[in-house]
Amino acid sequence: MAATPAPPGAPAKPTWDPRKIDAPFPWLRPTIRIRLTLLYGGMFLIAGILLLSIIYLLAAQALNTGNEPLFKIVGGREIRVTSDNCPQASSGNLLIPEFNAAISACTDHQRQVALDNLLSRSLLALLGLAVIAFAFGYAMAGRVLSPLGRITRTARAVAGSDLSRRIELDGPDDELKELSDTFDEMLERLQRAFTAQQRFVGNASHELRTPLAINRTLLEVHLSDPGAPVELQQLGKTLLATNERSEQLVEGLLLLARSDNQIVERKPVDLAEVADRAVDQALSEADAKGVQIRGERGPAVVQGNGVLLERIALNLVQNAVRYNVKEEGWVEVTTEAQHGQAVLVVTNTGPVVPAYEIDSLFEPFRRLRTERTGSDKGVGLGLSIARSVARAHGGRIIAEPREGGGLVMRVTLPI
Repeated sequence: MAATPAPPGAPAKPTWDPRKIDAPFPWLRPTIRIRLTLLYGGMFLIAGILLLSIIYLLAAQALNTGNEPLFKIVGGREIRVTSDNCPQASSGNLLIPEFNAAISACTDHQRQVALDNLLSRSLLALLGLAVIAFAFGYAMAGRVLSPLGRITRTARAVAGSDLSRRIELDGPDDELKELSDTFDEMLERLQRAFTAQQRFVGNASHELRTPLAINRTLLEVHLSDPGAPVELQQLGKTLLATNERSEQLVEGLLLLARSDNQIVERKPVDLAEVADRAVDQALSEADAKGVQIRGERGPAVVQGNGVLLERIALNLVQNAVRYNVKEEGWVEVTTEAQHGQAVLVVTNTGPVVPAYEIDSLFEPFRRLRTERTGSDKGVGLGLSIARSVARAHGGRIIAEPREGGGLVMRVTLPI
């Protein structure tokens, strides 16, 4: 009897598991808590020892009155008392009560002088130790927290769509090492998910476009037959329009899926040139609707994807042309560079748009009221795509109601 083949082995597990502690004595790990406790406890102990030593030396110096006594008794038959430290005790012949009072006053005076000197010198010593402690603590905190700076720089690089970056932090097995390993594992999963999404978008693009293209070709072939009945031709035109709308919907969804990610490959793109191309593409539709397109477009160079940026301008210009007034309508398209940003502004006449409905315009498949639901005006993804592309370039798009009707669409991108 042949031996049954062994089942395939399980995939290798990550080298670090956040739910598992390998150390037999976890409290012996050199964690940041233990290191900071030892560091600050040691600093406090050293500072206390130094301060006590300094106070002891100052107190010893303050209490050292020298070898000479405070008072001297001089004279022959008459006893006189002199003192260099207490002049009030050497004012002449003193009676015993007066002499005792002078001694008490002199002792109090000497004690007060010693305390004042001790206080002033202790404050100076404390100030010096405080400066040293702050400087040493600042240096040690920077050394302990330096891995956080590395993690932050890697996170910023990842935010710029460089998912291949890893922290790979070396050092003791502490909380920061666990954080960096967890972050690296998360980046690995994100990169795999991002790659899978790109592959899915590419496959879906091919699988969805092919049948729609075949349907369009078949419908066009049947419509080109002059002997086809009128009813069949009318049905073919309806199906062809529906197929065209489906193609637009698929293209919009795929573009929306791609534009939700950051732009990896960037090239210099002039928004003025992009806006001119969008205006040229929408000019025939604008002439058919009697809408005038105007505006001055100054140079505004940004780093980005020219095709996606052109889609922003084209969507905004087409929306401005389609959702306009029936007579004497106009669309103004301007570009300029100001305050370190490139600005594209598309202003149009049109129906009055309430301010509370502005945000809903950027949602997929959302239109404003019933006059914006016609099939000849798109599939409801134009502004959603424009916002996603702007975000992917690190910019934003803002819509504001125009006084008298219409909208003011402002796109700002970093230069």
